[in-house]
Parts: sequence; C-alpha cells; structure tokens
Amino acid sequence: MAASLKGHTISISPAIRRFLHDKVGMSAVAILLMITLLSVAAGLITQMSPSDADINAIMQAPSSMHPLGTDSAGRDVFSRLLHGGQQTLLAALLATGVALALGIPTGLVAGYYGKWPDTLGIWGSSLLLSLPAIVVLLAVRASFGPSVWISMTTYGVLTSASIFRVTRGSVRNVVGELYVDAARVSGLSDARIIARHILSAVRAPIIIQSALISGIAIGVQAGLEFLGLGDPTVATWGLMLSEGFRNIYVSPWLAVWPALAVSLTILCLVYLGGSVRDSVEETAGPDPQSARAVVAAPASRNRKPVTTSVLGAERLLVVEGLTIAYPQEDGSFKRVVNGVSFELGPGETLGIVGESGSGKSQIAFSVLDLLPDSARRVAGEVTFNADFLSSPGRNNGGKACPAYGRDVAYIPQEPMSNLDPSFTIGHQLVRPMVKVMGLSRSEARDRAISLLTRVGIRDPQRTLASYPHEISGGMAQRVLIAGAVSCSPRLLIADEPTTALDVTVQAEVLDLLKELQAELGMGLLLVTHNFGVVADMCERVLVMEQGTALEIGNTAEVLSAPNHPYTRLLLSSMLEGREPFTPIIGSEKAGVPR
Repeated sequence: MAASLKGHTISISPAIRRFLHDKVGMSAVAILLMITLLSVAAGLITQMSPSDADINAIMQAPSSMHPLGTDSAGRDVFSRLLHGGQQTLLAALLATGVALALGIPTGLVAGYYGKWPDTLGIWGSSLLLSLPAIVVLLAVRASFGPSVWISMTTYGVLTSASIFRVTRGSVRNVVGELYVDAARVSGLSDARIIARHILSAVRAPIIIQSALISGIAIGVQAGLEFLGLGDPTVATWGLMLSEGFRNIYVSPWLAVWPALAVSLTILCLVYLGGSVRDSVEETAGPDPQSARAVVAAPASRNRKPVTTSVLGAERLLVVEGLTIAYPQEDGSFKRVVNGVSFELGPGETLGIVGESGSGKSQIAFSVLDLLPDSARRVAGEVTFNADFLSSPGRNNGGKACPAYGRDVAYIPQEPMSNLDPSFTIGHQLVRPMVKVMGLSRSEARDRAISLLTRVGIRDPQRTLASYPHEISGGMAQRVLIAGAVSCSPRLLIADEPTTALDVTVQAEVLDLLKELQAELGMGLLLVTHNFGVVADMCERVLVMEQGTALEIGNTAEVLSAPNHPYTRLLLSSMLEGREPFTPIIGSEKAGVPR
C-alpha cells in the first residue's frame, strides 16, 4: 500500500497495513485517543474548575451547567472526570516508562552477554519481585507524602523486574541463533546486533507486557487513591471512585463515571497491546518490484601487507597446537580438537575433511572466535596476519575480533538459519557495507545489486526487497556468499557451503567460490566431508579423525597415495564400486569422480 503526496510515494509498512485492518485494534485506538484528547483539552471543553466547591450545588443531578451533576462538595463531576484523566494517564505513562527504561536495557545486556551481568540482573530482579508492592508504596507515601508521581515512579521500579525477566528470557532464546553469529562475523558491533537483531525478537512480549503494566498502573493508582492514600487536592479517577463509594446510596452515578473510565481505558490498553503484537509479528512479504540488473565492479580498498614468516613464506592464517575441550557431567573434559596445526597463505585453499564429529567445524568456529561459552581452549593459538584471533588466555566476551567483517568472512552450512527473518535481504547485505566500508546507503545498495547479479541471482532488486522465507535455499546460499565477499575479505571460511544444495547448484556454488577467490586473492578455508569437493577446490588438504589431524599435504599426493589408513578408508568408502582414482600427473589439482 502506498499513498501519493505531491508526486512522491509514501510506503506504508506491512505491519502498519495489517494494524489498520484490525477492527479491534483500531477501535481501541479510537477510544484511547478520544479519552486522551478529552483529558488534554479539559480546560477548553469545560470552564468549571475541578477543585471549585459550591455548597449551594451539592449532589445536584445532571443539568446544562453540570452535564454529569455534582459531588458531595458541589464540585462539577464532568470537569473532575476530564482533569482526572490527565493525572491518571500521565501517571500510568510514567510508571510504564520507568519500567521499560530499567527493564529492557538490563534484560538485553544480561541475556546477550550472560555471565556476571546475567547473575547480577537475576539477583536484582528477584529482590524486587520479592518485595510486596503495596507495602513499599505505603512506605514511600509515608516518607515522601501523597505524591502520585513518586508513587508511580516507585511502582515502575518494582515492575521493571518483570520487564527484565521477559526481555532476558526472549534474548536467551535467540542469542544462540546462527544469524546472530553471522552478524558478529560480519563485523557489526554488539550494540548494533542488540538493537537490530536481538531487540526485534523481544518486541512481541514487551508490547504485551507494556500494555499490561500501563493498565495495572492505572488500577494501582486508582486503588491507592480509593484508599485515601493520594493527594486529596488533585482530581484523579481513583479519588472520584472513593467519593462515589462513600455516597453510593445517595448518588450511585458518582461511582459509575470514574469506574467506567478506568475499566474502559484498561480494556482498550489490553486489546491494543494484543493487536499491535499480532500486527508486528505476522510475516508479510514486500510488494513485487520490477526486475533490473545492475552490474558494477567490486569496490576495492587498500589491503594490509601480508606478514612473512622467518622462512620467507607468506602466512595469512596460522593455527598452532589448537586444542579444544568441553566439560562432561563427571567433571572431566572431552577433547574435540587435539593439537591441530596448519597454515594458510593468500590465494590458497585448504580443505579440512573428515567424518561428522571429527572436529572440523570446531576448528572453523575457533578461528572465528565463535565457540560457545562452555568450550575451553586448552592450548594453541590462532593468528591472522600476525594478529591474535584466539588463544587459551584470550576471551572476547562474545565480541568479534575487529578483523571480522572486514578481513575475515564466513559462509555457513545452514543458509536459512543465518539470515534474520525480521529484516529484508537488502538490509542484511547493505548494513555491513555501510558499517565496515563506510559506503553510503545508495552505494552499498548498488554494490549489493552487483554482487547478487555476480552470484547468479536473476532478479537482484526483488531479492533485496524479499524476506528470507521468500527465497529458496539455493538463493539463500548465494545471498550469504555475496554478503561474505561484500567487504572484500582476505580470508574466507566456508563451513560445508554446499551441504543443503542439490548437485547442480553445488557445482555452480563451487565454481562461483573459485572465481571470487581468484578475483579477490582470498585465502579459503573449506570445511567439508566430501573428497570430491576437496579435489576440485583445494591445493592442500587436512584429514581429521575424532579431533586429531592425521595427515596434511598436497591434495593430489594425499588422494593418490594416502599415508594414513583412515584416509585410505575414507577414499575407499567414497569410491566404492567406481573406477580407481588416478591423479593427473603435473596438474595442480586432481579431480575425484563423484
């Protein structure tokens, strides 16, 4: 849906469009808007003061001068109802704002980082939840006087514990998702990841919780005023309820109007929260766009000089004695990677091959510094261009190395899980280039279109406007490849990049990786269990079994004359029933029949 304004087109987001078609939500908005406008414009609507008493007009019935009658002090009920709405609504807004301001940031930090921020946050929220709210409010009233603002601020602090718990729980559910790891590897800062990828996952429960807190705050405030704990000089709905209850047998209508206002406002808040939540959380795709292919040359940037080892050989990535272990239930540690060492130079492809569970992906995650908190780097170091990426004594606290996103990129084996479902493909491709390369949004968008065209997507503009669920697995893999090379990395780590693809698409993706590697001069660390991929892509191969590196060497030599029985076993199981493998003498790479 779009609206035209003086020749310009204004797009309406799908969430707003869905909300505009929600009759319940729009009805709640209309009623709340009416109540708010009547309260704000109370001084213009009625000339009667809410505090002026007239002993000659006590308990009068509705009339032209007093549309809702008067109370036991001769004050105009209509004026008090409108002015009381100002105090009640502002107080509820204050309580909700305080709760959100305290609960959301602390919940995001605790859920995202864990460890001591999580422990401290849980301890603090448990303390607040253990306090009886009514007793605390009575104590505050006794200490600071009958101020509705102080009371609602206190109530907001107490309620922030529930916001913290809801936020933290939602963050913990998504912080381990692969698209969050992908955002880290893309070079996005923690603040950006939390704001754009994590916060979107907690918005639904926060919307519901905010509506409930607002409604409860109105009820709590009315209850305090009803008990006579508020300021008797300030007109509020709770004070009017107390007045009406005392005169329930003389003039029942005195209690009806404030009770109706409180009930209707709380009811509308609850319905509004549910409608907004449903509108935001429903998935809807963008409107189709016309196809347009734009081909642009990849952006170039200055590269850092490659360090040279003492032997004079260029070394881009160096892994020395890497050992990774995980704790077991009996207190012992199980080593999943045991003393692995290898080097990778610029423009070179090293394949790590082995069965599932051999430790291949653990090595890749260690290079990316994305091992889970429970993992222990027992020994070994990982250096990139002579800069430490990880070591036994190094702990980034979940923060990606500055090289990630700029010099080190990653292609995962599960493409759909590494794309955030809350954002379009275009947003997820453009933002890293804006952040890392300093491009403008238009330049980054043009480069994204060029890259999508380069990786074989026929309609790049439509793909940019699509959400992850609207594209196929093969297209998602191509999108991730485009994103990985978008900032011209020097090292590309591909973890089973063709696992989820059919044979035809696998061949296309592998050819594409080789072309991009040749253009950018990247070092490529390829994790796979397929010797055919290794033979087709890699100059050297590292064979893994149960966390141990069995042999490493030139691909043609390892495949034609493997030294270790396990390597021969892998080759025989793969080539069973086929012609024996015969390398092409003198070639840099030898092909394995698939």
